[in-house]
Amino acid sequence: MRAVITVAGKDQVGIIAAVTTELAKQNVNVLDITQTILNQDLFTMVMVVDVDQSPIPFGELADQLAALGQTMGLSIRAQREDTFQAMHRI
Repeated sequence: MRAVITVAGKDQVGIIAAVTTELAKQNVNVLDITQTILNQDLFTMVMVVDVDQSPIPFGELADQLAALGQTMGLSIRAQREDTFQAMHRI
């Protein structure tokens, strides 16, 4: 299953490293990633990942990423790709 992970918050060193390290711990493969800095200090990132090989349920993975976000002062949200697509359809 593919999922979309969104990250937003104040730019700081190590955001990409922290998120991808957490994903690697759960055997989640990053398929695509885009990130940008807005207004010189707002970091945003969207990732498409494959969670098929993860040993934990998707909900638990989403909770772990949200907790990581809290410790870093970021918003990190993981959604199933089909849910994400349905929410953003015009």
